[in-house]
Amino acid sequence: MDFLSTRGGVAPTPIDEALVAGLAPDGGLYVPASIPVLDLGVPRTTLAETAAATLAPWFAASRLETQLPALCADAFAFEAPLRPLHGAGDHVLELFHGPTAAFKDYAARFLAGALGALRAPAAPDTTIVVATSGDTGAAVAAAFHQRPGFRVAILYPEGRVSPRQAHGLECWGDNVRAFRVDGSFDDCQRLAKQALSDVALRTRVPLGSANSISLGRLLPQSAYYVHAAAAHHARHGTRLNLVVPTGNLGNACAAVLARAMGAPLGELRLACNANDTLPRFFAGADYAVQPTRATLANAMDVGAPSNFERLRHWHDDDAALRAGFVADSVDDATIRRIIAAAPARHGIVPCPHTATALALLEQLREAGDTRDWAVVATAHPAKFETIVEPLVGHTVALPPALADCLARPAHGMPLPADEAALAATLEGW
Repeated sequence: MDFLSTRGGVAPTPIDEALVAGLAPDGGLYVPASIPVLDLGVPRTTLAETAAATLAPWFAASRLETQLPALCADAFAFEAPLRPLHGAGDHVLELFHGPTAAFKDYAARFLAGALGALRAPAAPDTTIVVATSGDTGAAVAAAFHQRPGFRVAILYPEGRVSPRQAHGLECWGDNVRAFRVDGSFDDCQRLAKQALSDVALRTRVPLGSANSISLGRLLPQSAYYVHAAAAHHARHGTRLNLVVPTGNLGNACAAVLARAMGAPLGELRLACNANDTLPRFFAGADYAVQPTRATLANAMDVGAPSNFERLRHWHDDDAALRAGFVADSVDDATIRRIIAAAPARHGIVPCPHTATALALLEQLREAGDTRDWAVVATAHPAKFETIVEPLVGHTVALPPALADCLARPAHGMPLPADEAALAATLEGW
């Protein structure tokens, strides 16, 4: 399967080459030249089996083709349960059962395994440069920690992630370093993209990406949507509609891809926080990057969502794109109200990001929508205990893997939001 750049300046590229590159040479994002349509309505026993079946067309003729089942068995070793909520037709898709208690664990583990399998034995170490608004960095760190042939440079906005998130970024050591960037997530993302597109730098320091710009993140994330939709359709005979909390649009693009491939998914709604670049666009305004605002749902504090390029590529024009989606903004006051009421109303304790999706679900029900909906729970609430626990009135138990992370010492290094400073840091590692 070949892949193209969203910016049109790259020849069709085989998947192995696109995975290793991360970002296309013209600065665009890799997208499939065509999307295969499969029979994805038949449920499989495990998430790993669903992942292998979903990803198989992408890896036909790849060096990874025969290794795909083993890669999926490792990356999808923990399930993504679709659970009923209190309301009729209400569900939650729990994606936080991995080693860093966030949805990004699945794809980060797949990407690490894939890049490890593609690496030539005598090749110099590759430095994975990853910008994070809170959860990506920890998932990538866990996936690549002590993996031979790789180093990880995590860029995160200082003071804009929760204390437990920060600890989860800084507690790895060995081949992983965390850098506290003096700026916003968009600054971190800009630095990562500039480094990855700097041809001269990449000749001196082999670089790779693990952000949602990478195909190795986009493609495997579609698997849990296929798995949930197939199980729901087999049980109820209806399509599952989704409310996806989103900042950089990677997880939402994976749902779009799953639906295009044949998963029995219905409508997709995008839940955003006060960073309203997407809600403004889908309401009819021109696409315009907004300055990032700090919110309770900090992993979604993105003013320039990278994966918007992919959504635009997959639609004929902006009118067609707007016709396919609804995006709503949820402010901090509403997030607090939703978290406080969720145990009684929905039967769960949500993280702030999941709360944005619950807010949209409540709007749908109040408007009379009776279809089956699932909110996507992207992170465990224990990662945000300073926000969640005062609102629900009790402590939230730590998942064992997160407790292990917090028990380790942590260390991060300051970094100005300057590309020359990052380049010097990467060359001096």
